[in-house]
Amino acid sequence: MGEPSKSELIRGLSATDATLITVGSVLGTGAFLTTADVARALPHAGLIMLAWVCGGLLAIAGALTYAELGTMMPRAGGPYHFLKEAYGPLFGFLKGWVDFLVIMSGGLAAIAVGFGEYLGSFLPFFSTGNILMSADVFGHPWKLTGGALAGVLAVVFFTVTSMVGLRESALLQNVLGVLKIGAILALALLGFFVAPTVSPDYFSSAVPASLISAFGVAMIGVLWTFDGWYGVTYLGGEMKEPSRDLPRSMFAGVGIVTFLYVLLNVVYLRAVPVSEIPAHPRIAEAAAVALFGAGASKLVSAAVMVSAFGCIGATILYSTRTYLPMARDGVFFKSLAVVHPKWHTPAACILAQGLWTVLLTVSGTYEALYTYVVVILFLFHALTGVAVFVLRARRPEWPRPYKVTGYPLVPLVFVLTCLAFVLNSLIERPIESLFGFGILLLGLPAYAYWRRTASSAS
Repeated sequence: MGEPSKSELIRGLSATDATLITVGSVLGTGAFLTTADVARALPHAGLIMLAWVCGGLLAIAGALTYAELGTMMPRAGGPYHFLKEAYGPLFGFLKGWVDFLVIMSGGLAAIAVGFGEYLGSFLPFFSTGNILMSADVFGHPWKLTGGALAGVLAVVFFTVTSMVGLRESALLQNVLGVLKIGAILALALLGFFVAPTVSPDYFSSAVPASLISAFGVAMIGVLWTFDGWYGVTYLGGEMKEPSRDLPRSMFAGVGIVTFLYVLLNVVYLRAVPVSEIPAHPRIAEAAAVALFGAGASKLVSAAVMVSAFGCIGATILYSTRTYLPMARDGVFFKSLAVVHPKWHTPAACILAQGLWTVLLTVSGTYEALYTYVVVILFLFHALTGVAVFVLRARRPEWPRPYKVTGYPLVPLVFVLTCLAFVLNSLIERPIESLFGFGILLLGLPAYAYWRRTASSAS
C-alpha cells in the first residue's frame, strides 16, 4: 500500500496548499453565471437558495467519500487507483481515458475560452467576437477567435508553470486562491452595505408545478458549478501528510466554496427580481450594476477573469497526475511513464494534456464533446462511491486513516445522487448521453492494444 517503487514525485503540499487547490479547482466562472439557469428552472427565491445549499452538502458528501479512498491510497492519480483496486485495471483505465480525451481537457478548454471572453472586456483583441482566422475544414466552418487565443495562452502558461515545480505551482495557486476568495467576499459584503433594489421573499414565490423535476434540472447546473471538489485526491502522492490533510483540505475547501456561493446568491436575490434573473446570463454583473452602478460591471469582469484563470491552473495541476500510473502500468503511452529528474513533476503528462487541450480549444469542438461526457463523469463518481463499500468488504485489512463520517448513509446518498444525475441525463439528453457512452467504449480497443503491447514487450 506504499508509493509506487518508481515514483520520484516529492511530497511537498501542505494542508493549506491542498485547501486552496480545492477552492481553485471549483471556483471558475459558474459562481457568476449559473444562477440564471437555476432560476429558469426554479423561479422561487427560497428554492434557489435550497438548491445551492444542497449542492454544497452533496459535494461535501462526495469529498468525505473520496477522502476514505484517498487516505487508503495516497498515490498520484487517486481515482485511477480507487477504481482499479475495486473493479480491476480496465475501470481505472477507462476513467483515465475519458479524463484525458474529454473530461479534463475539454473542461479546461471551456474554462480557457471563458477566461478569454472576460479578458476581452479589457483587451478587445481577445474578445470572442474578434475573429482572427476562419476557414472551411472538411465542409465545416472553422474560426479562431481572440477569446480562444487568450485561452490557449492561459493553458500554455499553466502547462509550463506546472511542469517546472510542484512548490512553484502551489504557491501560484495559493496567491490566486486568496485573490479569488477576496474578490467574491468583497462583492458579497459590499452588496450587504448598500440598500437592496429588491426585497426577496424566500417563501411566497410561485412553486413550480412539477417541483421534483424542476429541482432536478436546477441541480444539474449547481452540481456542475461545484465540480472539481475531488481534485486533491489526484495529488495524494504529493501531499506531506495525506492521511491527516487530505480529508481536512477537501472538507475545508468545499465548505469555503459553499459559503461563498450561498453568500453570492443572497446578493443576487437582493439586486435582481427572481422573475428577471433568467434574462441575465451574467447575473453577477447584472447584480453589481443594480447595486453599485454601471461602473461595477468591469470590476465583476475582472473577478471572473481571475477566477477562471486560477481554475485553469488548479485543474492542470491535479488532473495530469492520472496519466503517470497509467503509463507505468502499461496502459498508456510509454513516454508518459517518467518523472522529470530535475523538476520532480510528471512533466511529459502535463505537456501531453496541454497540447491536446490547446487543440480542443482552437478546434471549437470542446463544448459538444464536454456535453457528451458529463454523464460519464457522474457514472464514475457513483462507481467510486460504491468502491468504498466494495473495498471494505474485499480489503478489510487495509489501513484506513480516515473512514467516511456517517457511513454508510453519506456515501450511499452520494452514490444515489450521482445515479439520479446519470438517469436524468439519459432521459433529458439521450443523444448526448449515448455519444458519451460511445466515447467511453472507444477506450476498449485502446485498452486491448496497450495491454497486448505491454504483454509482447515483457
